[in-house]
Amino acid sequence: VQLQASGGGLVHPGGSLRLSCAASGLTFGSYAMGWYRQAPGKERELVAAISSGGSTYYADSVKGRFTISRDNAKNTVYLRMNSLKPEDAAVYSCAAARSRHTVVTNPYEYHYWGQGTQVTVSS
Repeated sequence: VQLQASGGGLVHPGGSLRLSCAASGLTFGSYAMGWYRQAPGKERELVAAISSGGSTYYADSVKGRFTISRDNAKNTVYLRMNSLKPEDAAVYSCAAARSRHTVVTNPYEYHYWGQGTQVTVSS
């Protein structure tokens, strides 16, 4: 199983980015997916999650600004990030939870993790 995250970069405050996580080696449509982030010196936190059926969860800090979505035909989950703030800067990683029809918010329930992609928000 491989989860390949991409789309990170440097953006000004107020800007937007779209992260992608391409999955291979699994039956993507049956997996719940999540995006986590970790900033230096801070704990890893769940940003957004999506169930196999498309139900979503967002951390309070990103509600109204971030959108998680999935394209099962492309085995890819996305994270659209708008109105980015300096405090959104972190390494963003995607994760997959096997055979889950609900959103997964516990990191210990994810079976697979991808490498991170760096998001920097700075003027």
